[in-house]
Amino acid sequence: MARLPYRDREDLPPEHQDLLKRNINLYRMLVHSPNALRRFSGLGQYIRFDSKLDPRLRELAILQVGWLTRSKYEFSHHVRIGRDFGVGDDDIRAMIAETEGRPSALEPLAKAVLRAAREMTTGLAASDETFAELAAALPAEHLTDLVVTIGFYNAVVRILETMQIDVEDDYRKYLDEFPLPTG
Repeated sequence: MARLPYRDREDLPPEHQDLLKRNINLYRMLVHSPNALRRFSGLGQYIRFDSKLDPRLRELAILQVGWLTRSKYEFSHHVRIGRDFGVGDDDIRAMIAETEGRPSALEPLAKAVLRAAREMTTGLAASDETFAELAAALPAEHLTDLVVTIGFYNAVVRILETMQIDVEDDYRKYLDEFPLPTG
């Protein structure tokens, strides 16, 4: 159960009602600080719609962060979003296999992206080896956007879990499809 009440559009002054165009629980929580939400969503919008990083790679990295942190909200939302950007169920199963140290059919760049997301999530930074592999395969702008994406979503999961933001009913089915590990 959320640690603060969710806010609805009608709870807000007119100048902030636009913040809940996307009526998801994360925004309904963060709108307690409208200016923070405005900046937060600005970076999220850049990552999703303006970054030149391949969207499938981006979504795999975000899914990896959600999987590792066992963030039901983040993972369920990005199973759905990832599908819109070319992430298939086989990709998700491969991400799980890679996380568990099992082989997968993912291409080397996707494996390096997942490894960077794991290293940044569990150990703060991507290793020199992983960074070099990514730098050899990606232009500097794309590599920077990847690092920003992984860092941003590591922040997002910490906000979600600290505020105990609930998964909306429409997203629960994705957790049934791909249950997060327990323990």
